[in-house]
Amino acid sequence: MAPNRVKSIAVLTSGGDAPGMNPCIRAVVRAGLANDIKVFGVEGGYQGLIRGTFRPLGARDVGGILQRGGTILQTARSAEFREPRGQREAIRQLNNAEIDALVVIGGDGSLTGASIFRQEWPDLLKELVAIKRITAEKAAQHPHLFIVGLVGSIDNDFYGTDMTIGADSALHRITEAVDAITCTAASHQRTFVVKVMGRNCGYLAVMGALATGADWVLIPESPPDVDNWQEVMCERLRAGRAAGRRDSIVIMAEGARDRHGNYIGSSDVQKALEDALGEEVRITVLGHVQRGGNPSAFDRNFATLSGYQAVETLLNSKPEDEPVVIGIRGNRMVTTPLMYCVEQTRAVAAAVEAKDFEKAVELRTTSFKDAFRTLRTLVRALPHPPPPEQRRLRLAVLNSGAPSPGMNTAVRAAVRLGIDKGHQFLGVHRGFEGFAEGEIEEMNWMSVNGWSQLGGSELGTNRTVPKGSDLYGIARSIEKYEIDGILMIGGWSGYESIHKLMQERANFPAFNIPMVCMPATIDNNLPGTEFSIGADTALNNIVEAVDKIKQSAVATRRVVIVEVMGHYCGYLAQMGGLSTGAERVYIHEEGISLKDLQKDVEDLNQGFLKGKRLGLIIRCEFANQVYTTPIICGIFEEEGGDLYDVRQSILGHLQQGGNPSPFDRIQAMRFAAKSIEYLIEQAANHNPLCAFIGLQQGQIKFHNMEDFTRMVNVQFRRPKEEWWLELRPIAKMLAQPRPSWDRK
Repeated sequence: MAPNRVKSIAVLTSGGDAPGMNPCIRAVVRAGLANDIKVFGVEGGYQGLIRGTFRPLGARDVGGILQRGGTILQTARSAEFREPRGQREAIRQLNNAEIDALVVIGGDGSLTGASIFRQEWPDLLKELVAIKRITAEKAAQHPHLFIVGLVGSIDNDFYGTDMTIGADSALHRITEAVDAITCTAASHQRTFVVKVMGRNCGYLAVMGALATGADWVLIPESPPDVDNWQEVMCERLRAGRAAGRRDSIVIMAEGARDRHGNYIGSSDVQKALEDALGEEVRITVLGHVQRGGNPSAFDRNFATLSGYQAVETLLNSKPEDEPVVIGIRGNRMVTTPLMYCVEQTRAVAAAVEAKDFEKAVELRTTSFKDAFRTLRTLVRALPHPPPPEQRRLRLAVLNSGAPSPGMNTAVRAAVRLGIDKGHQFLGVHRGFEGFAEGEIEEMNWMSVNGWSQLGGSELGTNRTVPKGSDLYGIARSIEKYEIDGILMIGGWSGYESIHKLMQERANFPAFNIPMVCMPATIDNNLPGTEFSIGADTALNNIVEAVDKIKQSAVATRRVVIVEVMGHYCGYLAQMGGLSTGAERVYIHEEGISLKDLQKDVEDLNQGFLKGKRLGLIIRCEFANQVYTTPIICGIFEEEGGDLYDVRQSILGHLQQGGNPSPFDRIQAMRFAAKSIEYLIEQAANHNPLCAFIGLQQGQIKFHNMEDFTRMVNVQFRRPKEEWWLELRPIAKMLAQPRPSWDRK
């Protein structure tokens, strides 16, 4: 039983729009209806509160909006709401509509306004009674307003959450644009200055530069630490030209400053570069294109879980509780007091204004700080020369398993970071097959130029696990090339291979060197990490394909069964279903029974009889060996009769293709930085460890390779613990509305 008497919720969007607001609205509506709560949409932000533009929302009202950018409720900034008169009118409208709670989706200004509104509610309510705008009886029915804030902002500038709704989508737009610009820049040997959003936050600029391999970045929190920064920047780009680069990219946040606090304009950067380099410099201001387009898979899922959590929080709130913000930390949904978040957010802007840039950076998230440190090395035109007294390690890097977007990004980062620390790198071609056959070459700084945005595997890869003579061949290659450590970037077969080498140390002393496995597989089926490199790209490929399938199918009366990869791991199916609104997801972890299929057919038939136009089901490829995708299609086709057509769509290898997503690029670089540090550290030990790296609850961790078999289900090639299964009940509830959810 809920501890309060919330019976109706209003949801509004305020401030700048952000991709993901619509999935958030959808989740609030469906989660509210599932708890028998009336949900109203407020049209036009806070101005809509004043005007009383509320409309009841049912399940069908929010159908088909998961993939839409912007906000169906519209958004606006309201000066009137900042005044007591406007707030009193908003209270009167909410009171008359018998609304108990408010979900506000917006930035720091919008959320601050919500908190103040809640604080002033009792006094303003009394004023309304005194001036006879509402009755005392009516006021007594709604003495409090429960508020929850959700951060919709592409800048990712709000404290209390690792990500804000819309930031990942904006980063997708930036990455796509800079990837395209890089092609034309290289064709003409030209420099581009790309200006991105971020008035007080350099997140988009830093992550965009890291993801695209930019040559220089300018952000508000950490300006150049010298007065002659123009000369330093130009010298860096000039050195890049001398090293063989034909393109140069400078990314700057709109709030970029010098160390004296003076704003730096894009034209200032352009002039400095043209004067120094003697070549054309073009400016691209991305502007509102960063806000536009469909939300990314991450933003859809994050926004959906945020909306669900907002309703759960309201149901468990007490009148005396502080209003909170729903965010994500360490891949888990969290709540934080709203005003504390606002104060900490404004502290960053205050630190920038006070030119306390060290404090401004320190207030940012760990991932931001790690990324900025890594970027400082990667933007170098050439590495630092190695100290003469330092032992120069010879480190080998290879790919193993199926191709996964982000493999090349990881190799590039590892090679450049390792070389910059004074070590040498060897590239192994064709995985462990090539290792055994000695297909190994020296790599230098420019060997990996342009690799950050490339999909596939430039080194080549396969699923071969070494045995017999292969082990002897690999040992000989290690000895011949004097290899001091191995970095394997790949999937399940790569982990098995490194585990095998570790076990064979007694027979092959050459294997007594440090080895690190970096997870790179679209299946996301490796132990010790919640995300493997490539899984986010594959998920976005699935979402893009399913969006198109839905667009086509909804024009008729059709059920579509989409088969996705994953082998025996249902991650892509489950998260793909959550981000596309699939009403049923079949995974191996849960299985498929004839009873399940019968129930699903009945639900579909009932829905189509009541006017439903589209049915979407996602099936993991190995969900069941008997009930295959064609067989399920046949069952549904037979039982559906004339109600609907049934089509199957097997997405296949398009899930593995394309350039890696920003998330995969950034994660690849973070993993690479930590892996190189680990290899260097272990190389000094007499009995160096073998390990696999991963991301768990926001922390990068290493696990001893000896624990590999203990942490996995060997038969089904997946971890024993799969965090995303916790989301399954939520996904089912939001995806399968009851008939009563449709507003009358």
